Amino acid sequence: MSKIILGFVGLISSGKGTACQYLHDRHGAPTYRFSTPLRDVLDRLYLPQARANMQNLSLGLRQTFGDDLLAGVIAHDVAADQSALIAIDGIRRPTDLAQLKDVPGFYLVSIATDQKIRYDRIVARSENPDDAGKTFEQFQRDEQAEAEKQIKDVVAAAAYAVDNNGTREQLYAQLDAIVKQLKKRY
Repeated sequence: MSKIILGFVGLISSGKGTACQYLHDRHGAPTYRFSTPLRDVLDRLYLPQARANMQNLSLGLRQTFGDDLLAGVIAHDVAADQSALIAIDGIRRPTDLAQLKDVPGFYLVSIATDQKIRYDRIVARSENPDDAGKTFEQFQRDEQAEAEKQIKDVVAAAAYAVDNNGTREQLYAQLDAIVKQLKKRY
């Protein structure tokens, strides 16, 4: 069987990480995150993994080394991975998609979640040090950052769409249906 690579795109806290974690737990899929190299660099520089720091670092790296720098890293890594199912968290830009769409077995999945639900989730999970005390207005400003502006363009290219306004079980059922459908193709 050929490998299946599911790349997830969605607005902040739409459920991309939850989807990837489920695919890892249920199906053994390794996960590649666009934020991992950024977090690694911030740790090495002893800087907080705050959203603004990651956005600024990403912008600086892409301005210096090319807009597709991180996507190239991810595309190389997933192409070399021999796992049957692979998940990618955090596709945001058309240049990300341009690098990944040519990797055999790649499918783009969009995750849509209402803004208020996403805000509640980001505060509750507190993945970044600045998330726990974030106001709704700050969250809305975060959505206007450079890293988030092209997401809607990428969503339009998705082969599959997932609605994540319900329960985790409903999300998982949609993901399992996608995996089942793709496995039938191979």
